[in-house]
Amino acid sequence: MASLARKGQRVAEAGWFVVNVRDTAWQRHEVFGAGCGFESREAPFRQLGINISVVQPGEPLCLYHRESNQEDFLVLFGECRLLVEGEERPLHAWDFFHCPPGMDHVFVGAGDGPCAILAVGARSEDEEIVYPVSELAARYGASVEVETPSPKEAYARYERPVDGRPDDWDSLPWA
Repeated sequence: MASLARKGQRVAEAGWFVVNVRDTAWQRHEVFGAGCGFESREAPFRQLGINISVVQPGEPLCLYHRESNQEDFLVLFGECRLLVEGEERPLHAWDFFHCPPGMDHVFVGAGDGPCAILAVGARSEDEEIVYPVSELAARYGASVEVETPSPKEAYARYERPVDGRPDDWDSLPWA
């Protein structure tokens, strides 16, 4: 079954589809930027996760963490800092980061405008995630206070994201 996702909607059924990034549903978070996913609870991707996130300078993409599955990231637009295994690396448009399983990491917006990052990750039934305490990540507001394997615990102090596009929407390449 094929479908064409419409502006601001999430796919509601399994099968192939086509959607432009500007037309998919976006969510904003008060701390962790904005993002769009290409799947929904009704039609999840079982083997691969894929999304695009946009962060502003100084804004972390998520909390510092490691996963038991491989992830890969491509900076599409702007600049960010990659915090990985206790090190900090500057990244720019078209820089690619391959993240093998078990590597602590997070991205933080940098430069003077928004940064867009494409994230792709393998999925498995036995996936594990850990949020370690990190002094480096804490400098950017991206560390937990107590290590936990629970996303629910790690993000308990934050509000849920709300529907909405990222700040500076009109400056993004797909707008």
